[in-house]
Amino acid sequence: MKRIGIYGGTFDPPHLGHIRAAQFAYQALGLSKLLLIPSCRSPHKDPAPYGPTPQQRMDMLQLAVEGLEGLEACDLELQRGGVSYTYETVLQLKERYPDAELILCMGSDMFQSFQNWRNPNDILENASLAVFCRGHKEEVERIAARRAELEQDGFTVYELYNPVTMISSTDLRRLACFGCTDALLPKGVGAYIRENHLYGCGANLKQLPTEQLEQVVVKLLKPNRVAHVLGCRQTAVELAKRWGADEENAARAGLLHDITKALDGPLQLTLCHSYGSILSDFSRQNPKTLHALTGSLVAKYIFGENDAVVSAIESHTTGKGNMNTLEKIIYVADYMEPNRDFPGVELLRHYAHTDLDMALETGLEMTLTMLREQGKEISRESLEALNYLKAQKG
Repeated sequence: MKRIGIYGGTFDPPHLGHIRAAQFAYQALGLSKLLLIPSCRSPHKDPAPYGPTPQQRMDMLQLAVEGLEGLEACDLELQRGGVSYTYETVLQLKERYPDAELILCMGSDMFQSFQNWRNPNDILENASLAVFCRGHKEEVERIAARRAELEQDGFTVYELYNPVTMISSTDLRRLACFGCTDALLPKGVGAYIRENHLYGCGANLKQLPTEQLEQVVVKLLKPNRVAHVLGCRQTAVELAKRWGADEENAARAGLLHDITKALDGPLQLTLCHSYGSILSDFSRQNPKTLHALTGSLVAKYIFGENDAVVSAIESHTTGKGNMNTLEKIIYVADYMEPNRDFPGVELLRHYAHTDLDMALETGLEMTLTMLREQGKEISRESLEALNYLKAQKG
């Protein structure tokens, strides 16, 4: 009996994580072929900002699988139109391949919510399931428990201990806007994105009016980061008025200071590599601090910000010696904007409006105390910033 795999998704965009997982499933399950099927319109996801049409996603997927054994891009859901439901796809494929075992591939998170899909029994009665698993203990236990329930009812579930590191399509879209995707995309897909100006790639984002800049930034942040960034922007402007800094620069630095925060450590390193940035040993060993550097690079090269804004973003996590007023403001505003809540924040807010240097020193001391308690390394820049402030007091 032939075995035909089904791997659906938005593929927005299709990336190496998708393709390597598909190749792994093709080999591990002994498939005759694996159909990668882009949805026409997902019931779970909204279209990406500056995103492709369904046909453009299909075009990219065809580029991604070109020349790869056993992988085939299939436009069945695009041809059907409307919201794409997997049960309809499975039923159509069962009519097309009545004598084959259909195997629907999915991630472990989707497997856990499978019972909430539209007509899941129609899927189970016409296809087996294959679940990608990374081998984490809790994940394995959850899959095993759910698999046992389904197999008790006579259904078939395969577990695929996938060695491939999955990449978030959302992160790929962010990187596309930042001009840094080629290392993570199949051959030809990056060029297609640039040629068609998808995901903001190639759009002129330099020196946008602040209101438009805010709209673009919000789309590039994780939702739980938006309130903090807008709070930092508001606080930075208030402190700029208080301490005589440029209010427009303060607003823009506040908006952009966490522009790359959503990217994890490996992707931060990818962004640095793409911009040719030479990293210190501390930065390589502590990639969680890199969003200040990568944010400053994106602010400079993608958004066309001036040197004052770029410098304030770059120093907002560690500080540095002899910081200027705007740099101090962004560091402090990031620390004590209205959404922050921790012991000592009210004292920090008091100093922010009465003694900016004392606010900066207090924030640095809080950070260094926390890092020492956690046994973590302290950056040279933070020590230099603190030593400079204390030396100025004489």
